[in-house]
Amino acid sequence: MLEVIALKCERGGVPILDNIYFEVPAGQALILRGPNGVGKTTLLRTLAGLQPSQAGIVSYPEDEGAYASHADGIKTALTVTENLKFWADVHGTTMSDDILETFDLGDLRDRLGGTLSAGQKRRLGLARLGVIGRKVLFLDEPTVSLDRFSVKLFADWLQNTHLAAGGIAVIATHIDLGLDAPELDLTPFKAADDASGGSDEAFL
Repeated sequence: MLEVIALKCERGGVPILDNIYFEVPAGQALILRGPNGVGKTTLLRTLAGLQPSQAGIVSYPEDEGAYASHADGIKTALTVTENLKFWADVHGTTMSDDILETFDLGDLRDRLGGTLSAGQKRRLGLARLGVIGRKVLFLDEPTVSLDRFSVKLFADWLQNTHLAAGGIAVIATHIDLGLDAPELDLTPFKAADDASGGSDEAFL
């Protein structure tokens, strides 16, 4: 289970979100909603441990979280297969050829990452999630650059493989993925304009 209690998030020392509570049990997803700039990315990065919180508790199994942003993390000089094997090796897992078919990458298995289109790179970047073995995924606009067919491929994998196996996903998206998942609008959690600042860390 992912549990968030009284969480306060900041960006570059400026309070962004305040007093967030929610739980996501195993096998379920949570969709983050809200206008641009409300703090969806900040929340995801805080949940993933990539930046400090100002206060509150984030609890989920140790070493089981993974954050995926707009960056695809593609090694341009490696083939599609070599890219996935690289990430499997980093995380101590194995790569099954099934993941290539799941993300419609079978015909591209020997193509260099640097020669892929934006949508193909995105599918390869998402396919990484299927080889790293992490149960709690924090996904920031995962369907950027994807066509409708590819969005469905990703949503099907998320629902029928990751969540079906007891995984968890927290997803910031403006796209309807067709998931049976609750939504959390972050607008009510926006920090007050006069909220006191936190640390002076840089936002990356």
